[in-house]
Amino acid sequence: MSRRIKRTNQEPRSRDERKESRPFKARSANKAGPRPGRKLGAKPPRFAGERAERRPPKTELEQAAPVKPVEVLLPTKVQTVKVTADENNMRVDRFLEARFPGLSFSHIQRVVRKGELRVDGKRVDSKDRLEEGQSVRIPPLKLDTPKAVGELSEAAQKTLAALKEMTLYEDDDVLVLNKPAGLAVQGGSGMTRHIDQMLEVLRDSKGQKPRLVHRIDRETSGCLLIAKTRFAASHLTGAFRSRSARKTYWALVPGLPKPKQGRISTFLAKEESEDDTIMRIAQHGDEGASHAVTYYAVVETAGNKLTWVSLKPVTGRTHQLRAHMEHIGHPIVGDPKYFNIENWQLPGGLQNRLHLLARRIVIPHPRGGVIDATAPLPPHMQQSWNLLGLDASRFDPIENAPEE
Repeated sequence: MSRRIKRTNQEPRSRDERKESRPFKARSANKAGPRPGRKLGAKPPRFAGERAERRPPKTELEQAAPVKPVEVLLPTKVQTVKVTADENNMRVDRFLEARFPGLSFSHIQRVVRKGELRVDGKRVDSKDRLEEGQSVRIPPLKLDTPKAVGELSEAAQKTLAALKEMTLYEDDDVLVLNKPAGLAVQGGSGMTRHIDQMLEVLRDSKGQKPRLVHRIDRETSGCLLIAKTRFAASHLTGAFRSRSARKTYWALVPGLPKPKQGRISTFLAKEESEDDTIMRIAQHGDEGASHAVTYYAVVETAGNKLTWVSLKPVTGRTHQLRAHMEHIGHPIVGDPKYFNIENWQLPGGLQNRLHLLARRIVIPHPRGGVIDATAPLPPHMQQSWNLLGLDASRFDPIENAPEE
């Protein structure tokens, strides 16, 4: 197959758009890698012998032991602290959470947003990273009072059971959840239930709760990686920054993308309005523009109307896959933000919900070996696959896409 760039008919000719769509070359049969016919959930040969069984006899979710309340000194006045070596490169919000277990997510965001917390005298964002030796001004904080429990409350038990039902993989350091569509990863305005809040029931004896390593959209279902220790969080976030993590998504789109395998490269920038926030295609140099790269591959088609595509994001921008598929003229079915094909009718029997699944994540384990977790189709996508006659066990050609 030629490596020459092949443009899609939706692509502008201008170089400034920084977009290219080209087929990726399949590996030759004598090279290590998946062979045609291998199911997506099977272990890639490249990882053979690397992945060890890491599940302990009983997991934290299975034990569900009640924890003792943690005594935390309440900062009743402004204080200034130094960032330690152990806290180097830690995000501002994680820094506060580690220093003051029990501090709510909303309170952290509020003190940072209002500029009450300063680093070396300057305002910061909650996602900014700290450096050893920096001075952090911390305002008076209001901590959520830890509950003294002999047994978990009924609500906590239900939350624990829900997390256990979502669990795809767990060991002492890592938890991989199958997040259902419609459940947010983090809280927002008026939102009371989300994954970050649910993780409160897993606080350890030191008051530390598991940490989110990455995020997926509220309406996207599938693999969500959680670090249960600070050690694991540091290594896993490092793997994402170095692009050692491999993620695969499945989606259902209208029409048939051409070529059937390709690369989408654009710049994306946030566009906010009174009613909504979306990511728009931008040009290099635009304010707030970030480079985004996605590989896609057609897995199977249902007539000429709908196509099952597999997606591999190289970068991790907000709404990247949704914006990229809309950009090449094949927005994801049920997407309330990016599906804008006029007069397009959803086939009977299919639900008008986002058909996007975080299907699989493969990432080095902090203590050696490889984490490889696969999520099943959510109910509304399984219904669509059944109605369209799509076979979820088919070989996924995205396996042959490059790593960058």
